[in-house]
Amino acid sequence: MKLQMDKIGRAMLRVRSVAKRTTEDGFPRLLHNSSHAILGVIGLAVLCACGCQPTAQNSAASSPRKPNSTATRPGRFVTANAGSSEPLAPMPVLAPWKKDNEREKVHLGKLLFHDRRLSIDNSVSCASCHNVNEGGDDGRVTSIGAYGQFGQLNAPTVFNAVYNLSQFWDGRAPSLQAQVAGPIHHPKEMGSTWNTVVTRLTADKRFREHFRDVYPDGITIENVIDAITRYEGRLITHDAAFDRFLRGDEAALNEVEKQGYQLFKDHGCVSCHQGRNIGGNLYQKLGVMRDYFENRPTSVEADAGRFNVTQRTEDLHRFKVPSLRNVARTRPYFHDGSAKSLHDAVRIMGEYQLGYDLPEEDISRLVSFLKTLSGIVDRELRL
Repeated sequence: MKLQMDKIGRAMLRVRSVAKRTTEDGFPRLLHNSSHAILGVIGLAVLCACGCQPTAQNSAASSPRKPNSTATRPGRFVTANAGSSEPLAPMPVLAPWKKDNEREKVHLGKLLFHDRRLSIDNSVSCASCHNVNEGGDDGRVTSIGAYGQFGQLNAPTVFNAVYNLSQFWDGRAPSLQAQVAGPIHHPKEMGSTWNTVVTRLTADKRFREHFRDVYPDGITIENVIDAITRYEGRLITHDAAFDRFLRGDEAALNEVEKQGYQLFKDHGCVSCHQGRNIGGNLYQKLGVMRDYFENRPTSVEADAGRFNVTQRTEDLHRFKVPSLRNVARTRPYFHDGSAKSLHDAVRIMGEYQLGYDLPEEDISRLVSFLKTLSGIVDRELRL
């Protein structure tokens, strides 16, 4: 018993330590102002400390449990009023165009983003994996790169990526600007080089003129990166029903959607999916309450997650928590694209991240809420 209490004490200290850290957008990693989130995470820490992982002596612990809080009983919903203190924030209003040729640079970035000459065999562009007319992704389990090669990862959405703490599932790029070179050089994505890209663009009279209009030194690696980064940074979705609700419009969500939002908080989903981007601002292990990878027939290098970047054992199977904005439009889900529907994704998250066997009623309400997170991108940024 003393040993278990010591484990609980250490787990509580870890929770307190994490609670002190804040994300880049100013939201605490464990939300001080949400008692549901704090209690939910402390509960998970205590369960883990007490050895509630599957063991030969405790076979019951290997199966997801039914939620036993008031959050799972009929008539349980106490819906917060719009405009009250909430752990999530609405997407900010897009800033006006700056005067330093900002708009022209963004539109040049749009041209580059959709140009297949950035790939070695002229077959794929940035937009091939990140379709801005859809959900900002490609709808595939894993993406197809140069020469028809399949990658190991599901393409994340490019929408609102500017608000992520880092880029890629493993967070290996600290910013949008640092991210641009990754796909250009990756042999299974574009498989090209900067020298090839600049040479091809320079041979195009239209691009020479466009670059000269906004960059005095013309076509350079730095200017290509800058234009693409500026374009991606403007791909911010707005006018989501949930944002209107947070800004005080009670009618923006119906009763079922509001109940789904309450469940999102009660079940502790908000502990990881938080801030204005409703995710994207911390790393988490995939399989907190149960080993997500134990029954997989095969494993690939990308499954190691952030471990591939840091080489730290504690980062094995740890990934950047994805943003849930526009999630209804970005199936399939997870880094491996294994969840074919939003319903499946919610069920699996309940099982592996929360340790819950979520009732169908709860899953349906959560899905209804998640659909309210879909916004739109300005028309001039789409094709």
